[in-house]
Amino acid sequence: MKKYAFILILFLARSGYAQTTNDILNVLVQRKLVTQEEADSLRADDAIKQQEADAKKNSFQITAAKKIQLAGYSQVRYQNLEETGKKSGFDIRRARLDFKGNISPYFGYRLQSDFGGTSVKLLDAFAEVKLADYFNLTIGQQKVALSYENQISDNKSENIDRSQVVEALVARSKDVIGNHNGRDIGVQANGSLFKINDLPLLDYYVGLFNGAGINTSADNNSAKDVAARLVFHPVKGLDLGGSYYDGVGYYLVNSTDKASKSEKRKRWGLELSYEWNNLTLHSEYLKGKDNVITRDGYYVQLGYFILPQKFQAVGKYDSYDPNKDKANDASKVYTLGVNYFFNPNAKVQLAYNFKEEQGTAVNNNFAVIQFQIGF
Repeated sequence: MKKYAFILILFLARSGYAQTTNDILNVLVQRKLVTQEEADSLRADDAIKQQEADAKKNSFQITAAKKIQLAGYSQVRYQNLEETGKKSGFDIRRARLDFKGNISPYFGYRLQSDFGGTSVKLLDAFAEVKLADYFNLTIGQQKVALSYENQISDNKSENIDRSQVVEALVARSKDVIGNHNGRDIGVQANGSLFKINDLPLLDYYVGLFNGAGINTSADNNSAKDVAARLVFHPVKGLDLGGSYYDGVGYYLVNSTDKASKSEKRKRWGLELSYEWNNLTLHSEYLKGKDNVITRDGYYVQLGYFILPQKFQAVGKYDSYDPNKDKANDASKVYTLGVNYFFNPNAKVQLAYNFKEEQGTAVNNNFAVIQFQIGF
C-alpha cells in the first residue's frame, strides 16, 4: 500500500498539483488510503531524499551562465644559497588560479591570481574582443607587449629563473618601477597577418598602458605608455622579433634620492626563437634608459630533450650591465639545468647557477630545485 501511495504522490506532484507532499498525505490518511504510520514513514523518506538532493546541489558552488575553463598550478622551490649571510630553504614560489571563458564567439575574459609569497596578487583581469584574425583587442590588466621571455608563462618556462635583463627592464623584480610581473593596465591590439598555408608571416601587438603597474586604482602620472612588438615567422619553427616601449615611470633615479618622481622610461629589444624536433634555441637582447641611466643585457638559452617529452637538458648564458656609464658593475650567470616531466601537468626542474661579477668577487652561486603540479 505504501508503495502505491508514494507513486500517487509523485504523480500528483509531477502533474502540477498545488498541494505539498504533506497536504497530500493528510488527504490520503483521511480517506484511509494509507495509515498514519505509513504516512509518517513516507514523510521521513521524503525528507531524507530532499536532504540528499540539497547536499548534491550545494556540493559545487560555482555556477555560470557560460562555460568556464579553470586551470591552476603551484611551484614549490628549494634554494641552496652559497652566499654568506643568506639562508637556504623552501618556499611556495607560485600558487595560481586561472579562470578563462568566452561569453560569445566575439567576447572572452580572463582572471588569474597568485596566492604564493606573502600576499595574494591579481595578475590578469581583462576582456577580449575577438573581431578577426588580423585584429583583436585586449582590455584590462595584462602582460605588456615587450620581450619574448616576458610572454612565456611561468609554468611553461624551460629555465627556473628569468634572465637578469628581463627582470630589470620589463616591470619585474629589478625594474625601477617595482615588480609588476611584466604587466600593466591598458588596452592592446593584436593580430596575425599575411597567412600562407594557414601560418601567419607576421604577428603584431600594439598597446597603450598607464605605466604605473598592476593593481593600482589610478595612474601615478598623466602620461600614457606605448608598447609595440612584431614577430616574423619566415619558416616553420623560426621566430624573429623586435619590441619597443616608450613611457614615464614613477621612481627613484638614484638610491640617494629622497622621493620618487615621474621620469622617462624607454626600452627596445630584439629576439630570436627556434624549435626543431627536440631542440630549442632562445635568445634576446634588451636595452633600456631610465632618466640618464642606460642599461642593457642579453641571453642565449639552449634546450634539448634527451628523452622526448620526458627528460630535457637546458643551458643558458645570461649577461647584464645595469649602468653603461659605470665601470665594473656588469654580471654574468651561467646556468646548467635538467627538467623531468612526469606527465603534462607535473614536472621537476633542477639547476645550478654560476654567477660572475665584475669588480669584487662574491661567492653567490646557488642551486635550485623546483617541483610543479597543475591541473
